[in-house]
Amino acid sequence: MTPEQAKEKIDQLRALLRQANYDYYVKAQPTISDYEFDKKLEELQALESQFPQFFDPNSPTQRIGGEPTKDFKTLPHPYPMQSLEKSYNIDDLKDWIKRIKKLVDVDFSFSVELKYDGVSLSNQYLNKKLVQSLTRGDGIQGDEVTQNARTIRTLPLVLKGKDVPYEVFGRGEVLISRDNFKKINEKQKELGLETYMNARNLAAGTLKLQDPKEVAKRNLDFVAYFILGKNLPVKTQIEALNKLKEWGFFVPHDYIKAHDIDEIMDFILDWGVKRFDFPYDTDGIVVKVNEFDIQQKLGSTAKAPRWAMAYKFPAERKLTKLLSLDFQVGRTGKVTPVANLSPIELAGTIVKRATLHNEDNIKKLDLHEGDYVYVEKAGEIIPQVVEVAKDKRNPQAKAIEFVTTCPVCHTPLKKIGADYFCVDTESCEPQIKAQIEHFVSRKAMDIDGTGPETIDLLYKQGLVRNVADLYELTADELKDLERLGDKSAENIIKGIEKSKTRSFEKVLFALGIKHVGETAAKLLVKHFKNLDNLMHASQEEITAIKGIGEKIAESIKEYFNKEENIELIQRLKQAGLQFEISDSDENIVQKLNDKKFVISGTFNNFSRSDLKKNIEHYGGQLSSSISKNTDYLLAGEKPGPSKIAKAESLSIPIISEEDYLKMIQ
Repeated sequence: MTPEQAKEKIDQLRALLRQANYDYYVKAQPTISDYEFDKKLEELQALESQFPQFFDPNSPTQRIGGEPTKDFKTLPHPYPMQSLEKSYNIDDLKDWIKRIKKLVDVDFSFSVELKYDGVSLSNQYLNKKLVQSLTRGDGIQGDEVTQNARTIRTLPLVLKGKDVPYEVFGRGEVLISRDNFKKINEKQKELGLETYMNARNLAAGTLKLQDPKEVAKRNLDFVAYFILGKNLPVKTQIEALNKLKEWGFFVPHDYIKAHDIDEIMDFILDWGVKRFDFPYDTDGIVVKVNEFDIQQKLGSTAKAPRWAMAYKFPAERKLTKLLSLDFQVGRTGKVTPVANLSPIELAGTIVKRATLHNEDNIKKLDLHEGDYVYVEKAGEIIPQVVEVAKDKRNPQAKAIEFVTTCPVCHTPLKKIGADYFCVDTESCEPQIKAQIEHFVSRKAMDIDGTGPETIDLLYKQGLVRNVADLYELTADELKDLERLGDKSAENIIKGIEKSKTRSFEKVLFALGIKHVGETAAKLLVKHFKNLDNLMHASQEEITAIKGIGEKIAESIKEYFNKEENIELIQRLKQAGLQFEISDSDENIVQKLNDKKFVISGTFNNFSRSDLKKNIEHYGGQLSSSISKNTDYLLAGEKPGPSKIAKAESLSIPIISEEDYLKMIQ
């Protein structure tokens, strides 16, 4: 066979197999038998092997997976992947519609669709061929999983149709069907392995496996719901969903065009029942303004588009027995009641404990010992007790009362607002250990080798009772401790020594002053320059700083009014920690001097996350959207056209990466 004949045959086989794959997986209407499909695939594989010059990454043979990937590159999204505003309340949905109508002075409609409980994926096509698949990541950049995505049979490798733009992005969710999830777990049981609890987490984990051949075995699905690009042949979301189907994407669900809340409610009520028989997990519906021109007019907030809202179906709830109650003490001394429960499976995980929030909630529930309680997952993440089955209560059961003293150190509790606090910050074990864990954490002093287990060990051995004690440790004291040794001891001491170079703002955050987070620490350090200035500042001086409120100011004054905290700081100063901005840091911060930046595009010298850190390092501020208060739009390669247009309309300077580098020299 000549190369020309081989090329013709390869093209024929690829076209036949693509159509057969589409008919089977997307349309659910097989046109050839499995045996015939396999034989054609084998024939194509043989020809591609014999004529490697005709290799195509989008060939049907690539569905079985390629070579393992050692790591996944993080790449920018040409169009940000924003999250959606969410609600569990119909009234919120009604209020959102009212807000939209106030902003829009023309008639418009809604697209109403199912919300899938999967993993978001954005797929880029050039000249109809799949070239890149990125996970959501932080919405600005995601992990490239193209090789794994090619194994998903419901994700087209080559788009159909004559009106596909040269560049187009197909977005949707990666899922594992309920039947497939069940089969995977049955296989795990046969092999004597642990079963998976949650289809969504399994899909997410599968998408990040290093071996695409293993990914292919899991039979992931991709459900499309959105397209992006220039010169799209559609003007509404409903048209876009229809076009996705036409181009070969899998769009299995119902969707409707609605004009008012009543039509939206009909869809919600209908799918509130039908979803339990649907092949995929769904956790709500998404309502979008249908018309793209109105979507563009409404724009987005920093986190979510204004033209869409997700309504979540009521959380799954289950009945179980309350076995006992624990009262946990946190870093700030706050005491939180936690219910110990007879284990139940809820939203894909085994739940044994659930929060009860505070005393007021216990009273509201009228909770008694041994009660049967209904448990839900708040936001489908944190288990919480939401109701008591009083008809199942033992008549002799005693009402549960909140503790009046700390469950650990027995200090009388102090009520502040709805919460109780242990005020013994010097000797209450869980508070001390939590404070040390915060101090050594990566965002604070970043001391390697000092995780919770090590801190617990150091506390039990009497070596550490507060954060200043860390700086008096020696390798000889550590090396003979359980689970440690010479190497671990050396690493801990090196980490402690290295932490002395951490900047003042990191040290201030590490102190764990109530309400003083990373952002507040930066603002305070920038204004007061050193700790002495902050310590002696009045509450009015502190609240005069933009971004610092009354709660933070009160907390700071309360912290510095305690003699034990002053003593602690003196010891940390003697240890060599940074409690002021150096002259070089001062000069660095003044280079951008609170100028507000919006960034767009990709950059040669920075990843987007590194560029943001760099801007903040030199004293600049960041915003995700352009307004009249923006000082500069920092545009890299392929900046967003809408941002460029808005900057030009507001006469905001557009600077390049080179311009920026000159500013910070």
